[in-house]
Amino acid sequence: MASKCVLFFLLSLTPGFLFAAQQSQPNIVVILADDFGVGDIQAHFPENKIPTPCLDQLVKDGMSFTDAHSGSAVCSPTRYGLLTGRYSWRTRLQEWVIAAYEPPLISEDRPTLPGLLKKSGYQTACFGKWHLGWNWPGPQASQMLEQKNAQWKYEWDFTKPIKGGPVARGFDYFFGVDLPNLPPFTFIENDHVFVQPTAEFKLDQSEGIVLPKGFVGAPTAPDWRMQNILPEITRRAVKYIDQKSQKQSPFFLYFSMTSPHEPVVPSAKFQGKSGIAPIADFVMETDWSAGQVIQAIDRAGIKDNTIVIFTADNGHSHYTGWNDLVEAGHQPSGPYRGHKGDIWEGGHRVPLVVRWPKQIQAGSSSPQLVCLTDLLATCAEITGAELPQQGAEDSISFLPALLGKKTDEARQTLVNHSNHGEFAYRDGPWKLVFKMSGRNLEQSRGKPTIAELYHLESDLSEAHDLAAKHPEVVSRMTADFKHLIEQGSSRAGQKAANDARVRFDITQKQRWAPALND
Repeated sequence: MASKCVLFFLLSLTPGFLFAAQQSQPNIVVILADDFGVGDIQAHFPENKIPTPCLDQLVKDGMSFTDAHSGSAVCSPTRYGLLTGRYSWRTRLQEWVIAAYEPPLISEDRPTLPGLLKKSGYQTACFGKWHLGWNWPGPQASQMLEQKNAQWKYEWDFTKPIKGGPVARGFDYFFGVDLPNLPPFTFIENDHVFVQPTAEFKLDQSEGIVLPKGFVGAPTAPDWRMQNILPEITRRAVKYIDQKSQKQSPFFLYFSMTSPHEPVVPSAKFQGKSGIAPIADFVMETDWSAGQVIQAIDRAGIKDNTIVIFTADNGHSHYTGWNDLVEAGHQPSGPYRGHKGDIWEGGHRVPLVVRWPKQIQAGSSSPQLVCLTDLLATCAEITGAELPQQGAEDSISFLPALLGKKTDEARQTLVNHSNHGEFAYRDGPWKLVFKMSGRNLEQSRGKPTIAELYHLESDLSEAHDLAAKHPEVVSRMTADFKHLIEQGSSRAGQKAANDARVRFDITQKQRWAPALND
């Protein structure tokens, strides 16, 4: 027995054994705020007026990316891209978001970030907003309809399982809402309605502002209070961290916040706290909620082996109190043009802060171009998982940038998409925008788009169109963009297929483009 102990001791001194004994897969926590502008973290823009002490501390402890982007300027498409590593415009959805009771945007056979991590031994959970569609049970199937929210008055059976949601797309557990401003107004756990929506929704102005007044009469849980959504999902996310920190296996937590998206419903202790407007109060509560999750990690003693990623699905909303913020001296988009929904930088440039103690330099920043589709490839490289041959078509790891290293494989180009289906193609400092030709979407359908060219390094606010001055750049970038679309992928060496014909030269005629095999 003594000789065996000596042998074990000698083996333990070898570098390989030490690595195996000491290293374990890091926990990964993604905190995705909803409609949180690139200018909304005060540490990034000290002149702005909304205090964000929790996120300011995260900035001090981690690395901030100054050129980070959501794939879309609205929520469903960005969430699709984050979870699949694929641009959402490659699907049939060519504009806007998933409406009430529409079917899953993520196909059943598509690889996902949580599914990839599950194969590497991770426990996976999602708390908060899903907004990627479900197959709702009822006399009729959930459908992709051109008319927005046309199905909310249909009859649905809320007692039966809801298929095609988070637990069918890679998550072991889900608790949250479809989204806070569309019916049914109730929590969902895994694939079941948590509390049956046996009441009818009624407006209560004491709840907040930008309430879903168009859905009066929709199914709602009895005593449903929208002010309770964010505190409840926060509490459950914290509890999940407390529980999983006691286990040996690593976990992946996707905390998909419902704030500061409308309805703007700060809970009682945050009402009036900013001294500016309800939306500012809600931003402060968003900061608090993120802080609760981060503090739970630290309190559990797993800080050093947990990667925390904070970001947002798109820019700050312009219809929830934007003017109140600007008048108070707060610029939600910082120095950038536009806001949520726009093809301009303010629509899709988002905060991205990553904390990984002992791996990432605290208080640092990186100018590396990043898209939220890149989270999948980055997590795969961190955990040693292989990227799927079929899938993750637009995901490029930014792990080298996190570790302060340079690589020839870093992202150089980017595609962004607006609420109305407009495209922008980025190549280094150049940004080529394909704008609608009409004053609104309906006037523009089927008509040629207008190409505008901007040089972001010298024109951060996108004030000077250089298309006429540099037609050779427009021509080159247009050809490159067309190739990227036709390849079905932007990953080096991969060729794939889009789900529908993708056009950037004209404004799409339909929200849901016909499938290629139709």
